[in-house]
Amino acid sequence: MSDANEPAGPVEPERTSGGGAEERRVRVVLVDDHRMFRTGVQAEIGQTERTGVEVVGEAADVDQAVSVITATRPEVVLLDVHLPGGGGVEVLRRCAPLMADAERPVRFLALSVSDAAEDVIGVIRGGARGYVTKTITGSDLVDSVFRVQEGDAVFSPRLAGFVLDAFASTDAPPVDEDLDRLTQREREVLRLIARGYAYKEIAKQLFISVKTVESHVSAVLRKLQLSNRHELTRWATARRLV
Repeated sequence: MSDANEPAGPVEPERTSGGGAEERRVRVVLVDDHRMFRTGVQAEIGQTERTGVEVVGEAADVDQAVSVITATRPEVVLLDVHLPGGGGVEVLRRCAPLMADAERPVRFLALSVSDAAEDVIGVIRGGARGYVTKTITGSDLVDSVFRVQEGDAVFSPRLAGFVLDAFASTDAPPVDEDLDRLTQREREVLRLIARGYAYKEIAKQLFISVKTVESHVSAVLRKLQLSNRHELTRWATARRLV
């Protein structure tokens, strides 16, 4: 005999097929070359009161990012600006067809430690829908993801001014072909070298090894056809990169 209080069969949770009661979800790919940061972002997202953001893929460099984004077709990509293989701008360039898809567009939100104007403007020109710095709280990041998924533009407060100034200007400087030869990471190292930072200080600030800093400096000198850091500093100063 069955218990009178026992239901006649298994009871499934009530689901909706597409109404207001259904939880909104956004599928996200997280692109950053620091595994610990990616882990931290996922933890922050998981601890927020607002749910619905699902990380469906991760990548640590440009090639991985393009592969994962193409395979998973997320609604939003959280994209670091400085990545091995060409930086966030290169990811945007190679994913342009996915951003242009009218039915299932992949939208990009830059999430970076850098607040340099050229980094902000570069990724926005590349097609990103917004730019926030890594000081953002977990709840604000989740809110930003939903807003970008809906088609809004999202910026950390002071960064919006960079974009407004850049796109409102009628006398914007021409493209610097020399500067365009450098990757985003090489530009960051260049700025810090020009500001007088030692290799160890640069390594600590960018979370990379001293050997990697040396490799970036050598690449910058080679691409710009300069001989030493003093020439590099003069070059950067002349272009107001310091």
